[in-house]
Amino acid sequence: MLNYPNIDPIAISLGPLQIHWYGLMYLVGFLAAWWLGRRQAFQLGLDTDAIETLIFYCAMGVILGGRLGYALFYGLDNLVDNPLWLFKIWEGGMSFHGGFVGVLVAASIFARKHSLHFFCLTDFVAPLVPIGLGAGRIGNFINHELPGRVSDVPWAMVFPNMGSAPRHPSSLYEFALEGVVLFALLWWYSSYPRRTGATSGLFLLLYGIFRFSVEFVRLPDPQLGFIANGWMTMGQLLTLPMIIGGLALIGWSRYQPINTAKMANV
Repeated sequence: MLNYPNIDPIAISLGPLQIHWYGLMYLVGFLAAWWLGRRQAFQLGLDTDAIETLIFYCAMGVILGGRLGYALFYGLDNLVDNPLWLFKIWEGGMSFHGGFVGVLVAASIFARKHSLHFFCLTDFVAPLVPIGLGAGRIGNFINHELPGRVSDVPWAMVFPNMGSAPRHPSSLYEFALEGVVLFALLWWYSSYPRRTGATSGLFLLLYGIFRFSVEFVRLPDPQLGFIANGWMTMGQLLTLPMIIGGLALIGWSRYQPINTAKMANV
């Protein structure tokens, strides 16, 4: 059994101003996407200013979509009882799947504005995402969030305020898979010419498999519990369409041209 590191969730405290590690992890993700996107701007035939606009659009999609998705998927009762609860972001609560939809909406708007094929743009964005996913999971770990199920594996940890039983550090599993492994695979895969939609499909498929798998050792959300068949969690239910969509997109991409720098929107 490993000791759970005692890290203060508040990274910086200046009087009434408190900056949390979780918020800083979002900043790390956005900055990484900005830096990598500027380096790869030539792939879309855009200048760095346009890439900065793209990252801003996607950041707004992550924040707005992530919060709204959490409210709809995980906190609908709170939202119905008090609609203003939606704006209490300091209480926590962000959904990857909501943020994912928000990014798709932002990408669609940007693609139309710059006359880009939607899937050419998502192929560009997909490899920029995993660093932010991994950083967010580190933020979850520091915040004592996403505890795993009770386990006797050697690396199990006793989570604060979760009793004395050791548990899977499921947020670290997600950091490794959704962050490190997903980034390495997508960055390598996208470094070679690929057919339009292939990189996007691979992102959907791999993320879906990784998330679905880790949910088996992660505690279901306490307000929901298991939602189907006595074992399926909300995270798994929301991830199934990603796996199916990834397979479909990879199949569709086989009949598409090699992804070029810029294509007319269709």
